[in-house]
Amino acid sequence: MSATASVESLTKNEAAQELARLLALISRANVEYHQNDEPQISDADYDALKQRNAAIEARFSDLKRHDSPTENVGAAPSDGFGKVPHAVRMLSLGNAFTDNDINEFDNSVRKFLGHQTKKLEFTAEPKIDGLSLSLRYENGTLVQAATRGDGAVGENVTANAHTIQDVPQFLKGIPNVIEVRGEVYMSHMDFEALNVRQKKDGFKPFANPRNAAAGSLRQLDASITKSRPLKFFAYAWGEISTPLADTQSGAIARLKILGFQTNPLTQICTSPTKMIAHYRNIESQRATLGYDIDGVVYKVNDLSLQRRLGFRSTTPRWAIAHKFPAELVWTTLEAIDIQVGRTGALSPVARLSSVTVGGVVVSNATLHNEDYIAGRGNKGDDIRGGKDIRIGDWVQIYRAGDVIPKIADVDLSKRPNETTPFDFPTNCPKCGSDAVREEGDVVRRCTGGLICPAQAIEKLRHFVSRAAFNIDGLGAKQIEAFYNYDQLAVKEPADIFTLQTRDLNSFTKLANRDGWGGASVKNLWQAINKKREIPLSRLIFALGIRHVGENTSNLLAIHYVTWSAFESAMTQARIGEGAVWDDLIGVDGVGVVLAASVVTTFHQSAERASIDRLVVQLRPKDAAKPTSNSPVAGKTVVFTGTLEKMTRAEAKARAESLGAKVSGSVSPKTNLLIAGPGAGLKTQKAIDLGIEIIDEDGWLVLTKDT
Repeated sequence: MSATASVESLTKNEAAQELARLLALISRANVEYHQNDEPQISDADYDALKQRNAAIEARFSDLKRHDSPTENVGAAPSDGFGKVPHAVRMLSLGNAFTDNDINEFDNSVRKFLGHQTKKLEFTAEPKIDGLSLSLRYENGTLVQAATRGDGAVGENVTANAHTIQDVPQFLKGIPNVIEVRGEVYMSHMDFEALNVRQKKDGFKPFANPRNAAAGSLRQLDASITKSRPLKFFAYAWGEISTPLADTQSGAIARLKILGFQTNPLTQICTSPTKMIAHYRNIESQRATLGYDIDGVVYKVNDLSLQRRLGFRSTTPRWAIAHKFPAELVWTTLEAIDIQVGRTGALSPVARLSSVTVGGVVVSNATLHNEDYIAGRGNKGDDIRGGKDIRIGDWVQIYRAGDVIPKIADVDLSKRPNETTPFDFPTNCPKCGSDAVREEGDVVRRCTGGLICPAQAIEKLRHFVSRAAFNIDGLGAKQIEAFYNYDQLAVKEPADIFTLQTRDLNSFTKLANRDGWGGASVKNLWQAINKKREIPLSRLIFALGIRHVGENTSNLLAIHYVTWSAFESAMTQARIGEGAVWDDLIGVDGVGVVLAASVVTTFHQSAERASIDRLVVQLRPKDAAKPTSNSPVAGKTVVFTGTLEKMTRAEAKARAESLGAKVSGSVSPKTNLLIAGPGAGLKTQKAIDLGIEIIDEDGWLVLTKDT
């Protein structure tokens, strides 16, 4: 799979691999930004990584990783500072990039609350590009200051915070405990003056105000922080013993009265139209504000509604950041290359004359698929006004919304006369096999299967990826080298576990090959043998079955518990018929397409033989059932009918937070049915199956103390 492939063209296996790659990139960027204060990619690039990750998780919800970037905030605190656990986690915000995203945000809030027709107020404020800081006051005295860190634990920068002029040392008339949160930043004027001093004193100048502010706050010597012109805007709070107000705007006004600087551009908006209008107003002032902002933050104003909306894993449902658009530039398209992914997908990549976009040099862009090159959308509609893309074209590049740039437009007035439409290949460029496009698919795929080296190598890379076997010393680079070794060739996963034996019988020992030595080979054998015992969920994921991601692998592992039970069920299953098939599709989160993919894999002779050769080398570990003190933990529940005291989304979120699995249909696996007015066939089926049925009030009583 190519990193340039569009989210829409990814198969589930490709998406799982891409999520692993994005995790590595985002984690590294978090450390560079939050720990080192020296980001190596622009904010637009970072947002693009996060948005691509979120888009893949939205399309393939069952692929969401346990260590997903959407489950984590920032980076672990540096070892140079004391650790400070946050009493209330410091979460990040979801991002929006278009006006339609804001309409969807408004709709999602209304749908969750059941407020489709009611008036809703939102606050809209500039999003400061600085470093998040939490200030804890007890009985009116500043006792602790901490950075965001990873959201759960931050760095103790109390001594440094005491030196910031905008940070009050004492407060009057406040709750016993209040944790004020905001952003440390540096004005453009102060930044320029600081860099003049840096150069004069023989030090390296800072790259931008954000780096300067972050680096100044995170000094082990507080006297250095004191010498830096840091400022602080307050906009939120964490732990608090008594509420500041009933609304977001009221609480911010209270913070201002207490002596904190708050942003004067904050405004209350009553509709998406007014939110977007204020966004445009702030954007027009961006160059003259005197400090850096990278968007506008919208928050539900009513704090009681914020509490009802609650949180996802790392972002609140009641807030979103509307980011400013990325830069657009023009350059020449020099070539179009075709890359082949693990499932045979042919992905076109634009090779560009190098150009700087948002401070980063760009030489590649995604072209998605053959329709995109031809100027057609996935539904046959025109894109770019129907203009196709040709080698030699003068093209407009942008970086928002994807991990690498996309082509926004083509300037036909500069198109060379000799150019011709791009002829998309109908044969695999790696193995020569037919490349076919099935009806309804936007992607053309190589039919070579295991004889295609591109697919075989990508499958092996997936097998050793972080979420799969994750063998130390055997990453993507090494596995590609092993594919081409003679007597030590690794052509399929089972070959990894026979390497040591084959090395003993090989004339050319691995230790004598370039890049290897006695110690590294010994470590490799130990790492491989260590992974012979593997959790069932990781084994299922590592098989690289199309449509099966990490979450689905976990679901299947929990359902079948042992490899023998899983293997036996997949062997017996027949697509669309029988009790074994019904049991498989009864697993919450497993649909017909996914189930058919798993069953088909186990019934293909070549694939099955490869799996059998692998498993005989392993000791799969049984899955553990989830445990919790909740009365519904580990149970499958179904909601039906109309819920009158909460929305369906609230009920589902509540059930899942208590360890229950929520299913959309009643089956013998269902433990509990919550039925509201208007319940129909599901109730009757539950009665027939002897499943416990309670009403909404009963559900609230059952879960109120957990």
